Parts: sequence; structure tokens; C-alpha cells
Amino acid sequence: MRFADRMFRLGTETAFEVLVRARALEAQGRDVVHLEIGEPDFDTPKHVIEAGKAALDQGYTHYGPSAGLPELREAIAQDIAQSRNITVSPEQVVVTPGAKPIMFYVVLALAQAGDEVIYPNPGFPIYESVIRFVGATPVPIPLREERAFSLDVDELRRLVTDRTRLIIINSPQNPTGGILPPEDLEAIAQVAVQNGIPVLTDEIYSRMIYDGAFHSITAYEGMQDLAIILDGFSKTYAMTGWRLGYGVMPQELAAHVTKLMVNSNSCTATFAQRAGLAALQGPQDEVDAMIAEFRRRRDMFIAGLNDIPGISCAMPQGAFYAFPNVTAVSRSSKEVADYLMQEGGVACLAGQDFGEYGEGYLRFSYANSMENLNKALERIADCMARLQG
Repeated sequence: MRFADRMFRLGTETAFEVLVRARALEAQGRDVVHLEIGEPDFDTPKHVIEAGKAALDQGYTHYGPSAGLPELREAIAQDIAQSRNITVSPEQVVVTPGAKPIMFYVVLALAQAGDEVIYPNPGFPIYESVIRFVGATPVPIPLREERAFSLDVDELRRLVTDRTRLIIINSPQNPTGGILPPEDLEAIAQVAVQNGIPVLTDEIYSRMIYDGAFHSITAYEGMQDLAIILDGFSKTYAMTGWRLGYGVMPQELAAHVTKLMVNSNSCTATFAQRAGLAALQGPQDEVDAMIAEFRRRRDMFIAGLNDIPGISCAMPQGAFYAFPNVTAVSRSSKEVADYLMQEGGVACLAGQDFGEYGEGYLRFSYANSMENLNKALERIADCMARLQG
């Protein structure tokens, strides 16, 4: 079988590969603490599950509009307008099976061979993968620990060329847990407006802020015509398996993204959309409780990591990831991650899995119980002592 060249430009998401390896160890009788997968360890709120069940009973098992059910698009528009303090119409909303399609469709709609897309590095690996897949050139903007993993706006300005078709930002960020402060968002907006460059703003962790309020680039002057919000239900409502995401974008782009939905997925599962409607319009107490628990775990886990010789870890401001610096160990981040898995029974990801500027770091998801996080800290400390012994 002969494959198209573009298939070899696709990357992958290492978390799922590490999960397979961890499961293989467990099948051999090993005990493994799972800190590799980026999903909440909480159940979907009960009222959301009940809404999904009711939708099945009510016949939401057929095709729906490709851009999403009108009532969900309206609810999303209202929620985004209120949370970002901007004007949004339902015609700007496209609902997709998970948030990744928004990433894929937007890059596909805006970039092609000869174009450039600026993206954060270290960052979610699918950004670079999709950019390469469409034939465009990925241009990394480094996120450095000394800047609290925000980007250098002067460096961004230098990276912009007449071939730049899109800038991707992510705040709160995966894998670092960093956020882009308002002054940086405003400066990025100025760069975008001055050059007429759309910005894909990945806000999937927007509800998971531990210090201060969430800020979106969409609120800054000129960005209503350029910003594309990527968001969804997976993280906030522990709905990863429901596959329900959405994009909010200028109406002209929404028409093209909807056409891509028609050509690929037809529509998003209608019963899942009804569950999403219940999530947005129902009580938020379980979300608040989950975030409070993540804060408690974060505080304990980061303090524990910083007590381990050879590790230093900045305090993440959002999401549910720790991104410790392990450069004190004379091994690559992949070697350290592999050692922790094989010798310590702790599954995590190497920083280099998120791009070249992630080398020297590890990513742990603290979406696990306090008991397991404490167990992981003991094992990490033991492994680090042996690696440095």
C-alpha cells in the first residue's frame, strides 16, 4: 500500500502511547501511578449524564445541523459573551466532536504550502502536527521558565513575516500550567491587528485558573474580527469521552469550518450536545468543587516536587499540570521519564514530547487522588536519588 506523503508529516500525542505502555506494565502485575493523561479523574456531573440519557429517550439519535444544534449554539454564544465580555452571535459558533477538530479545521482553512503558522513551544503537540500536515511551516515561539512560561512579545514580532497566516496561543497552557498575563495578551493583539493575522486562542482550560481571573485576547481592540476561540466540555465538565467541543470565530470563517464538518463528520452526536446544553445551563457546583480539589492537589504536589533534590518546579497558575525542571540530572527528559515508568512505576511525559523547548522538563498531570500523588512523590524521590547517585 502506498501512502500519501502528508501522512508522514503527522505527529501524535505521546500521552496515549505512554498510557499503552503503562497498561502493559500493569498487565504484568506492576503497580503504576498514572500522571500521563490530561483528563479530569472526576465523573461527569450527574445532571449532565441524566440529560444525555433523556436525550436518547427523546430521540436525539439522528443527524443534526452540521454547525450544531441551534439551542446549544445559542447557549455557547451567551456563555462566551458573558465570560469574555464580548458580543457573540450563534452564527459564529461551530460545534464539533471534541475541540481538536477546531484546531484542525482552522489551520486547514487558513494555511497551505508556503505559509507560516506561529505556535507555542513547548505546547500541545497537535499544533505542530496539523501545521505540517497541511504543508505549512511551523514557526515555534519559545515559552521559557524565566518568563513564567509566557512568550516574549518582542520575539513574536520578529517571527512575523508576510507569510504568517495564523498565530496560535494557549492560556492556561498545556503542558506548563502557565498563563499569558493581560499585558502580554494586549501586546499580542496589537501584533495581530497591525498585521491582520488571525489568532487561534486555545482556551480549553479557561475555567481552571487558580490565581486571579481568566483573561482572553478576544476582549482587546480589533480582535473581534481576528480571534478564533477553541473551547469545549472535556476539561471543565469531565466530559472527555463525550467528544464535545466548539469554536467561536468570525462568521465568514465559521461558514468554511462548517463546510469542513459536512465533509468529515456530518455533525456532532446530538444527544451529546443536549448533555452539553445541560452542562452550560445547569448548576456549576461540581465544577467549582473539582477546581478547588485541583488547587489542593497542586499545592501539595508542587511543594513535594520542590522537596526532591534535582527537581525544581514553578507553581502552575492554571490547568492541572506540573512542569518540573530536571536539568540537574545528566539525562534527557525522555530518559528520565522512561526511568520513572520502568523503575518507579510512575507514568509521565517527557518535556521534549511538547517540542524542542520542552527538553529538560517533565509533565505530570495531577488529576489523580492525593493518595496516588503522594505515592508518586515517594517513587519519584527514590528514582531521582538513584539517577543522581
